Amino acid sequence: MVDCNELCQRLGGDDPDVLRDAAYDAGESGCLAAVPLLAHLLCSHNLGVQEAADRALRRLGGKDVVAAVKPLLRSDDAPARNAAMDILRDVGGQDFPTLLELLHDGDPDIRIFASDILGSTDSRLAVGPLCEALLKDPEVNVRYQAAVSLGELAFAEAAPSLGKALGDDEWVQFAVIEALSKIRDASSVGALVKALDKSTDLVASMIVDALGEIGNIKAVTMLLKRMDASPEVLRNKIVKAVVRILGGKALTLLSPAERDRFRGYLLGALSDDEDDVQDAAVSGLGSVGGEEAAQAVLAHAARLDRDHLPERYEHAITALRDMGLTEALGEALRQGEAAQRAVALDVLAALPCPQCPALLMDAFAELPASFQPAAAKALAAIGGETAVEFFLGQLGADNEAVLLEAVAFLGGGMRVASAGPALFALLGHPSDAVKEAALDACVAIGGAELDARFRELARSDEPMDRLMAVYALGRMGVGEHMDIIREALADEIPDIRKIALEALADSCGHEEGSLSLIVSRLTDESRDVRLAVVEVLGGCDSDKVYTYLEQALDDADDWVRIRAVEALGARGEREAVPRLLELAGEPSKLVAMKAVEILGEIGGPEAFQALLGLVGDDDPELAGAAEAAIARLQDEQGER
Repeated sequence: MVDCNELCQRLGGDDPDVLRDAAYDAGESGCLAAVPLLAHLLCSHNLGVQEAADRALRRLGGKDVVAAVKPLLRSDDAPARNAAMDILRDVGGQDFPTLLELLHDGDPDIRIFASDILGSTDSRLAVGPLCEALLKDPEVNVRYQAAVSLGELAFAEAAPSLGKALGDDEWVQFAVIEALSKIRDASSVGALVKALDKSTDLVASMIVDALGEIGNIKAVTMLLKRMDASPEVLRNKIVKAVVRILGGKALTLLSPAERDRFRGYLLGALSDDEDDVQDAAVSGLGSVGGEEAAQAVLAHAARLDRDHLPERYEHAITALRDMGLTEALGEALRQGEAAQRAVALDVLAALPCPQCPALLMDAFAELPASFQPAAAKALAAIGGETAVEFFLGQLGADNEAVLLEAVAFLGGGMRVASAGPALFALLGHPSDAVKEAALDACVAIGGAELDARFRELARSDEPMDRLMAVYALGRMGVGEHMDIIREALADEIPDIRKIALEALADSCGHEEGSLSLIVSRLTDESRDVRLAVVEVLGGCDSDKVYTYLEQALDDADDWVRIRAVEALGARGEREAVPRLLELAGEPSKLVAMKAVEILGEIGGPEAFQALLGLVGDDDPELAGAAEAAIARLQDEQGER
């Protein structure tokens, strides 16, 4: 155990390293005799010594520390004074009598410090003295700090005194209002509202914000009564506060007369300079509704930069949806400017009202071509059965984006069987995007008719036709189309052979004969096809795969071998360790390095021993890879 006397001797020296160590030991050992010396070290010009003394004093705490640090509050040395303040904020509450003594000091600066420190004690014992300072101290800055500290403590007992202080200097009022908003006590609502009539515009604005923060519903009636007599800026603040207190939905509970009156205030607030006031007005208008409200919010949304203000834009869109289908929305869609049309389409895209699909379909032909894809997308989202005929009519559209929406709706969305022939015909479309979409749509619809069409297409002289047919029939069910898949595996086009292999991937290990068909292409002349075989085998859940992956390790192409090594690692094939060790000696650096890496992935005693043998390899890269693999194995073992 550290001797306290010896510590004090060390703390009386001047070697910074010794002082730092001694200060640390004093804090750890609880040496109270060292407290005066540690307090003295707060004045050190060596930052490390000062920090060590600071930590030790906080750790020791108690009345001795408060008494030792207190005199430094009067120091002319700012760093020492600030350090003393911070320590007292941390431990001052352990000696309340001393803090109360400071609160009545003749020096106003000391009283300010004391008020500040009391706010950090998190104790109800501080409320009474701070309230007294708030109401009686002759120095305005002390009263200000007392209000700030009462807000930091946030105990409801302070609310009555804070309410009385609303008649103080404006500087103090700022802190009082902020404190009341933090306390959120219902008893302060009346005092805050009464103070509105006697306050400057700035203070009144703060009071209204505070009432919104407090959120007590009894403030609403009082605020509404003051709206007509308030200047515009304050009236807009009141609007924000009322919306915040009630929440948008509760505004519908106002009487019809009050709601109409408040709608006018909301419309005015929509033109306020502050974004949060505008957003509150949008929320309120979304709830009270009405054509004038819809027009105003729609115009507001059209002015917003949706790319830079996405949250505010979406907020306005949500408010418009809350209002439902309005004439303003229809007017904006049919005749609005570009920004207004965009807003209307964004609203309609998630507004499943009975009349909305008809509105979109009726207006579609008159829309500029640039807006038709968005209109089609919105209709696809809400149209359902009512939009089927419309989208069937769009399968011949020149606008590719509209055509793609129609294909997706009829195929993947609604799976309209009657659209099958028309969608199949789009497989000959010049656009690859349309072909792909039509192919997926046909697969989604399925059925005997499309099955027959794809079977016929599989025997086309055109490679692209055969490729699409094999892809579709594979997704529509390998078992029913194994004859086509088998033929495709022998197709002269490598890409078709790859598609056939990918079709067999899900059935590998399940469908009888799938595995033998897959491995039949291990010797394919195309490297890409052999790579596809290895990829399929790597994901196959059959226990018969290892032999074929081992065969791929002898492939003439390094990348096929590398993918086979990776597949063995992904499957955790421990029986592959001897073969991987052989590959680590391959002339191909790529293959050798990959084999070492995968030994680390597979793990186990055999792999570990193999890697240990490689650490001393003459090739530094290979040895480094072996070390990295061993480190990985050790990390994984440690996690277990």
